[in-house]
Amino acid sequence: MSIIIVAASFHKDIAEEMIEAATLELEGRGKKVGVKKVAGCYEAPLVVERVMADKDTEAVVVLGYIEKGQTMHGEVMGHVVHKALIDLQLKHSKPVGMGIIGPGATKEQAQARAKDYAAKAAKAALENLAIIKDEV
Repeated sequence: MSIIIVAASFHKDIAEEMIEAATLELEGRGKKVGVKKVAGCYEAPLVVERVMADKDTEAVVVLGYIEKGQTMHGEVMGHVVHKALIDLQLKHSKPVGMGIIGPGATKEQAQARAKDYAAKAAKAALENLAIIKDEV
């Protein structure tokens, strides 16, 4: 069984920091980790659907950054992506650790939060997994 990290790589430098932090958190708790990189946050739900359908996937951690733009595009995309991920979590009864910064964050804010958000998303997925498995 493994935890799969699905990371939006549109902002590559931030994505790599997030992947590293989430991986350290998960491996530090004895979990096998797989990583799937997608173009951006909007592309994450399809890949999450596929990996959640795999019986060997225990949980998913989704990482990314939706930047502050000049229009409402990021905000709309953020709502759509978050809802899709919640729906997938409920459909498959598998936890999704949400590590998407934004929408509306500046690059400086995202850089400052990247590692912490990723580690907390991984921790949240593991805590929900323990509850589901009655390990608490």
